[in-house]
Amino acid sequence: MHRNPQIDQYLREGCGRCPLGGTPECKVHDWQAELQLLRSIALDCGLTEELKWKAPCYTYAKHNVAMISALKDCATLSFFKGALLEDPHGILVRLGPNCQAARLVRFTSVQSIREREQAIKALLRSAIEVESSGKKVEFIAKDKLVFPEELERKFDASPSLRSAFEALTPGRRRGYILYFAAAKQSKTREARIEKWTPQILKGLGMHD
Repeated sequence: MHRNPQIDQYLREGCGRCPLGGTPECKVHDWQAELQLLRSIALDCGLTEELKWKAPCYTYAKHNVAMISALKDCATLSFFKGALLEDPHGILVRLGPNCQAARLVRFTSVQSIREREQAIKALLRSAIEVESSGKKVEFIAKDKLVFPEELERKFDASPSLRSAFEALTPGRRRGYILYFAAAKQSKTREARIEKWTPQILKGLGMHD
């Protein structure tokens, strides 16, 4: 079980991805015990420890398998191909509604890790098997995104809006569709569409 000195430094100083890195306020310091335990579990499963994207990354045969990191409200163990893993205990969650491959597990205490240690190891072993088999996540093509009904109705009522939307770059269209569709209630989707209509008519994306 080889411990990478770069990860020792990460745990001492923080990830350095924001101005708080290297200060007592860095989130890494809030979850020291949890990160240390997750690190040990990953190493016990025979994974290689590397520093990637300024965070601990665990690899198998040079393929990325999992990462540990600290968020504001929890420590996490994330799997690059989590969508392909068997999860009988139901502890994996999506990073977001539009995330296709990765999945993660959130922890708020050492006890929560201990209670699920066997399930965590099973997921890590499953992830190793996925990499060994060469399996890949089948991504849904971006052009297969479904337009919300509320947006289609708005287009029917305003052909100029439809034309302006179709003139946007694919990335800008995708951003709007995902944002509108993420709302659970129809009235919220309608409100979002109404709010961003002037921006679309100007030929701008959400972040322009």
